Amino acid sequence: MKYSHQLLTVAGILIVMLLLSNCKNSKNLKKMETANQHSIFPKGQRLPTDWFTGEAFLHPLVVKDKNHEFSAGAVTFEPGARTHWHTHPKGQALIVIEGQGFYQEKGAEARGIKKGDVVNIPENVEHWHGASATTKMVHIAITNYKEEVQVTWMNPVTDEEFDKVNH
Repeated sequence: MKYSHQLLTVAGILIVMLLLSNCKNSKNLKKMETANQHSIFPKGQRLPTDWFTGEAFLHPLVVKDKNHEFSAGAVTFEPGARTHWHTHPKGQALIVIEGQGFYQEKGAEARGIKKGDVVNIPENVEHWHGASATTKMVHIAITNYKEEVQVTWMNPVTDEEFDKVNH
C-alpha cells in the first residue's frame, strides 16, 4: 500500500509537470503567433552580405516592368542590421512599418526613424539605413530606376559609425 501511494504521488507530480510544460509551450506558441500577426508581410529572403551588415531580409512587393519604373519591397532588419553606404540615381522613399532604426546621409547626423515615419531620399545622396542595435525595424523601400540602375553600393557602415548613432 505504501509503495502504490508513493507511485501515485510520483505519477501526480509528473502529470503536473507535464501540464505546466504544455502551458509554457502554449504561451510560447501564442507569443510566436502574435508576433507573426503583427508583421504585415513575410520576412522574405535573406539579403546578401555584400550590401548589408547583419541579418536583413527582403519580401518583394512590386517589380520594375513595362508599367512601373520602380520597385517596392518590405525590408526586415534584425537588431544591428543595416545597409552599406549607397546612393540611388532617381531617389528612394522609405516607409517604416515596424520597430525603430536609423537613417543617415553622409556628412550629416543620423536620425532615428520609427513606425509611421517616411523618409524621402533625394537622388544620388550617399546614405545608409537600418535597425537600431537593440530593435528590429521593417520598412517599405520604394526605389526608382534610371534606365536599369536603381542603386550603387559603397563601403559598409563601420561598427564605429554604427555604435556612435546607437549611444
